Amino acid sequence: MKIPEDIDRLIEDMAQNLRRYLDKEDIQDPLMVGIHTGGVWIAQRLLPLVENSSPLGTLDISFYRDDFTRIGMNPQVKPSQLPFNIDDRHIVLVDDVLYTGRTIRAALNELFDYGRPATVTLVTLVDRPGRELPIQADIAGVRLDLKNDERIKLHGPDKLELCLTAVR
Repeated sequence: MKIPEDIDRLIEDMAQNLRRYLDKEDIQDPLMVGIHTGGVWIAQRLLPLVENSSPLGTLDISFYRDDFTRIGMNPQVKPSQLPFNIDDRHIVLVDDVLYTGRTIRAALNELFDYGRPATVTLVTLVDRPGRELPIQADIAGVRLDLKNDERIKLHGPDKLELCLTAVR
């Protein structure tokens, strides 16, 4: 399987697809929210490409994870920042890899603690099989058929790079 190397080109394609999607759905002035950390890096690049002048919101879903009691506290917890009211607004939620769906579930739980958005559009750089929850991306940069023992991780933030590893 070929792992894409030109992440900037993927993000440009995602921005074009997102603009078309928002036009088709007649969504005006959406608010963009990135999930720490990879989702924030992607959202930072997407925001100007979709010509959105709203500030970027960020979520750290560490306290919302359903495995929090098993894995403990993430030593790099960052505060979530939503510098806007999300009630009745259209949200573009951005993450780096969509795998089981549990990160997105946690992000939705946190978003709804801030208010009730009109819609949530999910954008992800990588969509891979292995869903445990019925969640799907509206926009995906690339779909990769990885094996159960393979993981893909986004490294950055300056130069974004996807790295594939085998889990033992």
